[in-house]
Amino acid sequence: MKLLNKLFNKQFKIDIEFCQKNLDIFLTEENYSDYDSFLQSKYINYKEYECQSRCKECKQSPYAIIDGQFISKENSKELLEALQQFIERKRKE
Repeated sequence: MKLLNKLFNKQFKIDIEFCQKNLDIFLTEENYSDYDSFLQSKYINYKEYECQSRCKECKQSPYAIIDGQFISKENSKELLEALQQFIERKRKE
């Protein structure tokens, strides 16, 4: 019975990776609290790396790697919205 409980209670998790340099460039004070709230979700494991060796993309726009998929948007607000949408789609699967 304990094995079945473990299987059915397995929590859904999404891995998100950020580049610290990219966040320093594009994350605004206005969006900081929104990102902080989002990243505290029980569905998210996130890491910040000093550098992800994606210098060309890093200089152009904010990005994240979510479950191995590279996502970039025009600004940090749009990126957060895209991350939220990605998670909602995954939760419904």
